[in-house]
Amino acid sequence: MNIGRWTIAALAGIALLTVARTHVAAAEIASPAVLAGACENCHGPGGASPGAMPSIDQLGAAEMTGKLKSFRSGETPATVMNRIVRGYTDAEIEALGQYFASRLTKN
Repeated sequence: MNIGRWTIAALAGIALLTVARTHVAAAEIASPAVLAGACENCHGPGGASPGAMPSIDQLGAAEMTGKLKSFRSGETPATVMNRIVRGYTDAEIEALGQYFASRLTKN
């Protein structure tokens, strides 16, 4: 059986992409603190805003998750959040809600 070089290259490429995406997805969910870093860029360290951005450090998991999903769906109008949260999966949004809620007792 003679398998062409292009076939082997295509199969190897598909295998690599599958493995890479699996590892990326696991890393994204495994580290909510990394995901939260994007939030903290605008909303301040730990979500406590020092300026004009709303603080998110006192939101519970359900409230945070609801707000993010509402921005993503376009239900809540926004200038930036609707574009940012569009890139997050439901699992990532849930992880962010849990992450910030878990910090409520520590503040």
